[in-house]
Amino acid sequence: MPSNAIITILTIAGYFLLLLGISYFASRKSDNSTFFTGNRKTPWPLVAFAMIGAAISGVTFVSVPGMVVAKGYAYLQMVLGFIVGYFLIAAVLVPIFYKRNLISIYGYLEERFGAFTYRTGAWFFFISKMLGASVRFLVVCVVLQLAVFGPLHLPFELNVIVTIALIWLYTVQGGVKTLIWTDTLKSFCLIMSVVLCIYFISQNLHFSFADMYKHVTEHPTAQMFFFDDPKAETYFWKQFIAGVFMAIATNGLDQDMMQRNLACKDSRESQKNMIVSGILQFFVVALFLILGTMLVIFLDTKGIARPEKTDGIFQMVAFHDEMPLVVGILFILGLIAAAYSAAGSALTSLTTSFTVDLLGAHKKHADDKLARVRKRVHVAMSVVMGLVIIGFYYLSNEDAISAVYTLASYTYGPILGLFVFGLFFKKPVHDKLVPVVCILAPAISWIIQWWLNHAFGYKTSFELLLINAGVTALGLMLLTIGKKQPSAKEA
Repeated sequence: MPSNAIITILTIAGYFLLLLGISYFASRKSDNSTFFTGNRKTPWPLVAFAMIGAAISGVTFVSVPGMVVAKGYAYLQMVLGFIVGYFLIAAVLVPIFYKRNLISIYGYLEERFGAFTYRTGAWFFFISKMLGASVRFLVVCVVLQLAVFGPLHLPFELNVIVTIALIWLYTVQGGVKTLIWTDTLKSFCLIMSVVLCIYFISQNLHFSFADMYKHVTEHPTAQMFFFDDPKAETYFWKQFIAGVFMAIATNGLDQDMMQRNLACKDSRESQKNMIVSGILQFFVVALFLILGTMLVIFLDTKGIARPEKTDGIFQMVAFHDEMPLVVGILFILGLIAAAYSAAGSALTSLTTSFTVDLLGAHKKHADDKLARVRKRVHVAMSVVMGLVIIGFYYLSNEDAISAVYTLASYTYGPILGLFVFGLFFKKPVHDKLVPVVCILAPAISWIIQWWLNHAFGYKTSFELLLINAGVTALGLMLLTIGKKQPSAKEA
């Protein structure tokens, strides 16, 4: 058996045993409330540290270091927007969700608009999270296929089945409470892995800390701000503004992320968690980009050709003959820490949303029956995710980080539009027609994106999300025509 495969198997086995131990202790005396909300007793500093890891998936771990080749540190422009987005989530959304004591955040849409809008928001979240989580986890499965399953002549389908089964096993009982504790472990492992990999690469290149700082800051890949070309994807204001609204859409309006924030005991503590975790995320992403520059310097110094697909740079250097064995172990540890936690949280949020929003099981069944329904849904979500991952494996060839945010721009746009309209415009709409607007909005946004490029050479980046949300809000405005404001008695 190849040494890389042995290293990977042993690292995964050790990490998974640790996960099972944490899951066991976190899920003792658990019930449906533990699974859905963590009983709302989790200290905010713990959630804030856990959220560092929650925001980083296997895609971030593999793809972000490689991004420096083509885009430098442009991603940090977007992360600066994330921080502003987190402040807005803390100020506007968190108090609303706590005031209504929501299990699923999409319950707000039912109160504001009606049952059709509520179901529409839940279905768009379901599609968004299933596709996004599958793309993220696909990156990890591909690495595992190259490192373990391929050398053992085992099919990709078995790879997916085994890894999804492991994730299901440690999330099935404890839900959100388990996720917060495993995300804490993940945050520690990710930060440790990146810092130590930077250290070992510096040692190999005989860099002191001052040498490393000089080489990184002077390297062409270290450019952070791009103000020169408004048409370019990396233009600062496009990245920054898109980052603000991407954070709101994929964190504040995402059941997966918000269910952790709603595990704090009250809105005040949840707000502290949101702001602190948003600021910390900037420094963690910066570490990944610094690692990316160090990887490029290593390849160039050694005269090694860069891989055609930049997602492979980290793995190439980690398992290079000149690197100590520990670097390969750190790469696998960071990768599986990111992947298992992200996929586990996605499964938990999908189970919560499907059980609560789409089935309405919390209103129909007592706790014992609700627990049985929830566990069956959890199995179904695992199966569907596995099938989607396999489908992406055979159909997709786009780089992963771009694929995730492109999908998010199309699928989170209607959700963002629904919440913005609901919060800032108090007019009632024709609830039954809302699904039509939300389905048409992504299609119209695609046409606008094509037209801007064809007519003006303007390349739309992640601001596609704003176009999509704006089209949705405009459509909702049209649905207010002929709709009377309910009287105080009816309201």
